[in-house]
Amino acid sequence: MIAILVTAFAGILGLAFGSFLNVCATRMPEDESIVVPRSHCRTCGRALPWHENVPLASWIALRGRCRGCGTWIGWRLPMVEFGVGFTWAVAAWQAMPALLLPGWSATSIFDAVLFAVEKMILCWLLVLLAVLDAEHFWLPDRLTVGGAILGLPFFFLNIAARWIWPFDPLENSSGWYSQRSHIYSSILHWMFGLLALPVFLLFTRWAYRMVRRREGMGLGDAKLMLLIAVWLGLDHSLLAFVLGVFLGAVVAVVMLLRKPKTAEKDSWALTRLPLGTCLAVGGIISALWGAPLIHAYLEAAGFF
Repeated sequence: MIAILVTAFAGILGLAFGSFLNVCATRMPEDESIVVPRSHCRTCGRALPWHENVPLASWIALRGRCRGCGTWIGWRLPMVEFGVGFTWAVAAWQAMPALLLPGWSATSIFDAVLFAVEKMILCWLLVLLAVLDAEHFWLPDRLTVGGAILGLPFFFLNIAARWIWPFDPLENSSGWYSQRSHIYSSILHWMFGLLALPVFLLFTRWAYRMVRRREGMGLGDAKLMLLIAVWLGLDHSLLAFVLGVFLGAVVAVVMLLRKPKTAEKDSWALTRLPLGTCLAVGGIISALWGAPLIHAYLEAAGFF
């Protein structure tokens, strides 16, 4: 019952933050303040009362249209609100076992809270970046680079917790030293992840430009992979990259099958692929379900 209540609360809180994310995604490309003015219809300018700002419920009650002018609001608002609420509920649910096991301690509480908060912030950032890239082909540095910087304290908090508190309090001194050596290798592994995938994307961008004589990938995609690598480490960021590329390939095939009727010189503009959106979705999947996916792959490949 406690797990269900905490998960429900996290989901409701996620709906509220999803509503705020919609404000950010609408106003940031226009260089407007995300604080003032209050929420309003972008067509008629009518300010929205509180009962028209309830996440999901207001959109359903209004049937997706402005009460004042009848303008279609669009599917993005409820999808984003539901997406953030769902991912936050999943993050809270996954953190619950650490608190419900017998013999839980301050260490387990710290780990559970840190795990949930870390995944919630990362998912919120990735959903926002996915929307901005899908709608505007724009991955602002304040979110990609700023998000990567924001992820650094969480990594060092995890390292500090592992340094101060051993996984097993019954371990002898030799076990404690072996754990510290494992922390050193984890740091090196994480640092390698910070360089590998962003550099690979930069190399791909350079190679495409050399062959096709035009830009095929923005620097924002490499910065987005840096953000994912900071928060998730090498293994999970590699999974996010693979999932993002696979999703991008599927979207590209669908877009090419549409066969635009415009002239050949304009067809490229109609088939631009928001790779950042695909990478962000891959990052969300890897953040929430990366561990079982990686374990299933290694088991299927015969590594254990």
